[in-house]
Amino acid sequence: MILVNKISRKILGDNDRTIRAGKNILYSFLIKGYSVVIQFALVPLTLHYLDKFHYGIWLTLASLLEWFNFFDIGIGHGLRNKLAEALAQNNTALCKTYISTAYAFVATIFTGFIIIFCLINPFLHWASILNTSASLGSELRSLVLYVFIFFCLRFIFNLISVVIYANQSPALNNLMGPLGSTLSFIAIYILTKTTTGSLFWAAMVLSAAPLIILILFNLLLFNTKYKHIKPAIKHVDFKYAKDLLGLGLQFFVIQMSILVVFSTDNIILTQLFGPAQVTVYNIAFKYFTIALLINSIITYTFWTPFTEAYVKRDFDWIRKTLAKLDTIALVLIIGVFLSTLVADKLVYLWVGNAVVIPLSMKIALALYVIINLSSAPYNMFINGSGKIRLQLYMAILSIITTIPLSYLFSKTLGFGPSGVTIAMVFTVLPNAILWRIQSNKILNGTAANVWNK
Repeated sequence: MILVNKISRKILGDNDRTIRAGKNILYSFLIKGYSVVIQFALVPLTLHYLDKFHYGIWLTLASLLEWFNFFDIGIGHGLRNKLAEALAQNNTALCKTYISTAYAFVATIFTGFIIIFCLINPFLHWASILNTSASLGSELRSLVLYVFIFFCLRFIFNLISVVIYANQSPALNNLMGPLGSTLSFIAIYILTKTTTGSLFWAAMVLSAAPLIILILFNLLLFNTKYKHIKPAIKHVDFKYAKDLLGLGLQFFVIQMSILVVFSTDNIILTQLFGPAQVTVYNIAFKYFTIALLINSIITYTFWTPFTEAYVKRDFDWIRKTLAKLDTIALVLIIGVFLSTLVADKLVYLWVGNAVVIPLSMKIALALYVIINLSSAPYNMFINGSGKIRLQLYMAILSIITTIPLSYLFSKTLGFGPSGVTIAMVFTVLPNAILWRIQSNKILNGTAANVWNK
């Protein structure tokens, strides 16, 4: 602990707000370091167990189902804000009400989804949707049903992560991902020793493992550390649902735009070029976005501190923190340049010759990552300030333009699978410019109209 405090002060400064964030960042790095290792190890193991074609089917299916993970209408973000306020006021009763109502609200939504999906699934032609052999139709229908149920349950129990963030313990939340990946790795390894390649069992393992970890965290934390705010049916009060939504509706649209950008890429690739290209794209994306993963550990930790500083009008701290985050982003950008130069060799060491990344895809992904690195600090400050109306409008624009741009670059202009990554660059570039402008306006006291909403 003493060593962590010293490192935090050395890198980020002596401000108490900064030190708290620094501790979480350093602990998160240790956890995420292991997470990256286990996730990267899981890819070639799963690829070896299945093959590029069937692994691509799983990735596309997972992308499709991720759509449902955003249909809480942003209540997760609303819970985070409201719960943080109630905790600051030491209002335990209100905390219980917010948490209980959020769980009930989300459980109701996703139970409804499960019932509706069970009714319509027999009529969906999954072989056509996933652009694969008709002989897989029956297997895919059963597989999709089970995986869909796992995804819905996972979202309900994932509210524990919101509770953890509201309690300013992001490092604890970051522990769940690598534990789920570790469980998946162990299970897939057992499958490789006991069965032949099976898309059904691989998908079941990869879907169930994260859910198991989430359930365990809910049971453990609400019976120990968070026992005083444990949810219960008697504390559910849907009149508080409006409070929980708040900014959540706007964040919901913003989340949807992110989902459209990422999920539709897999869908477009599988429809235009086949599931195998989904595998190439996803492995390339995982490789190039390591820098974004590192940066997100740092910047996301400052969401709540930015909120606190903005409320207290501590703009000097905000400016200094943004400058430090800019410096960190610059270091990571240099790393992106270097990793691009050695991409072929490192990807070969990672997955062998199963995947070859086209040069145009490497360049486009590098640009995409660099743009996001440069805008991330300002995006997080804007989220913390709650002035997200401009983000909302840009999110709507990206939802409208992502698919046409992907098709334009992929087919019309002949860039092939690399076209979807080029489209991503054009989608995020305006945001990088606008977030910096808006942040400066807010800090200088000149923000008005859409810049200040």
